[in-house]
Amino acid sequence: MPLEVRNEETVRSGNRWRALVSEGEESLGTARQIPIRSSSALSPGRRAVVFAVVSVALLMSTLDQTIVATALHALQHGLGASITWAGWTITIYSLGLVLTLSLAGQLTERFGQRRVFLTSVAVFSMASLCCGLAGNIYVLVALRFVQAVGGAGFTPSATRIVVEHFGEARDKAVGLFGSFFTTGALIGPLLGGIIVAYWSWRGVFLVNVPIGAALFVLCWRYVPADRPRATGRSGRLDLPGVGLLGVGLLAAMIGLTYLGDTPPGWVWPFVAVLTVATLSLSAFAWHIHRTRNPLIAPRLIHGRGFGAVNMVNILYGGAGIGLVALIPLYAVTRYDIGALGSGTLLAAEGAGAIIMSTVGAFVLRRTGYRLPLYWAAVIIAIGMLALAATPVGLPPYGWVAAVAGLVGLGLGWSSPASRNAGLQLVPEQAASLAALRSTGMQVGSIAAISVATAVIADSAAPGTTQAWIYVCYAAVLIFCGIPATARIPEHRGSW
Repeated sequence: MPLEVRNEETVRSGNRWRALVSEGEESLGTARQIPIRSSSALSPGRRAVVFAVVSVALLMSTLDQTIVATALHALQHGLGASITWAGWTITIYSLGLVLTLSLAGQLTERFGQRRVFLTSVAVFSMASLCCGLAGNIYVLVALRFVQAVGGAGFTPSATRIVVEHFGEARDKAVGLFGSFFTTGALIGPLLGGIIVAYWSWRGVFLVNVPIGAALFVLCWRYVPADRPRATGRSGRLDLPGVGLLGVGLLAAMIGLTYLGDTPPGWVWPFVAVLTVATLSLSAFAWHIHRTRNPLIAPRLIHGRGFGAVNMVNILYGGAGIGLVALIPLYAVTRYDIGALGSGTLLAAEGAGAIIMSTVGAFVLRRTGYRLPLYWAAVIIAIGMLALAATPVGLPPYGWVAAVAGLVGLGLGWSSPASRNAGLQLVPEQAASLAALRSTGMQVGSIAAISVATAVIADSAAPGTTQAWIYVCYAAVLIFCGIPATARIPEHRGSW
């Protein structure tokens, strides 16, 4: 008896086809294949709304990494806390991102980008509300970790939404993500200062609540529903991997921080936590090579092309941004620039990064990945060397601001290329790759800041010491970043 099969979808060479097997054709083993437009294709207007929703979420998450810094003094006095515990409200957020970004990417691949995005918005907004109502510093620190868990889901789910629904425009959209991260880092301290001055430290958390509510409604209304997940990819979450990675990274962070504060003769605690970090991270590496559903697939870490991409993300986006964050400290210790003036220096860096990341996103298909990264390494290295040099022709403030702007141009120029470089390798795992990139950046930033501050803390001339740190980073970028870039597979947007 003849059988008619309708709407059977198959995937060939990355394109979606519909095979219609009509009467009599099945017996001959043939199928008439008709190319169709992806059912997930969005109209330009709806695409703009979806992009706005995911971009605001990324901006909101980034803001919360910097906005709290300006509220530390008020927060400390408001809750009667020590400055050490007040500082943990910043570090615990970064730690939460590091521990949960890869897990969030795995959840996105498994359960769908829309579900994870909505859940992340809800968790982040509720945690923000509770942070604003916290009655003591210990509860606030714990809630900041929960807030980071919610924020960790934004990057992988937003990236997957764009990859799934933006078609050939995905490289530009993903490339533009970098400008929102930079914008958040730029306006966070300014916005925090305004909120604290005219409202309260609690406002830096409560401001997220109405924004989160609006994002939830808009996502529910405009982001298409998730497609059914492939049953073959189901399985248990790698919670042991999360635990091993978490213990290793936490111990490493504590060890690097403790290094700068260790009194003479008290090296054993540092050795102990460093040993724990080494053993835990080694166990994590062993674990992911032997478990069926690892938190991070080994090939995404060191497989062909992936190792180079991860190295670039750590060196350019992680360590570079971390050392740029120390420019205000450098301005104070070397040039005795006041706190207000030193704080505004990052505005030049942020402006340069925003401009070049936007330009880079739109010319990426012409330049490919390697050329922007080569030029970015040279520009950033020149900027770092200029930071270490004695000002020429300008007062110290003008010199540092101009050089910070130059470094920002280099960081912005590298962002779209480094953000897209991994997606071409396995676009179907875009969420996991986005999470891995963000994890690498967080680890690179934390390591750079921890090592730099530990070295500076033991120096009799901190300004000069920090200048040499910038020189060393320039050398590392040239001699390690450029060779890593040469190993990145080239691509020009022919999705």
